[in-house]
Amino acid sequence: MMTVRNVRRRKIIGMVVGNKMQKTIVVEVMRLVKHSKYGKYIKRSSLYKAHDEKGQARLGDKVEIIETRPLSKTKTTKFVRIIEKAKT
Repeated sequence: MMTVRNVRRRKIIGMVVGNKMQKTIVVEVMRLVKHSKYGKYIKRSSLYKAHDEKGQARLGDKVEIIETRPLSKTKTTKFVRIIEKAKT
């Protein structure tokens, strides 16, 4: 008998920087990291490939993605919703 676990998945907010693939978007997530010696805050960014089934997200949109099981070699997140549309 299988037991169902309620897994809390991490929600991430970032900016769409690529949408040229089919059903996949590239989301850049910026964060501030404090330098260990000097105490100055430095910008760091990470790129996530996210599954966008309907192809809703466009370049420059602020989106929310959520962690999921691996969908491909590099894709481990899913597109949830658009928070803010890009200014055209």
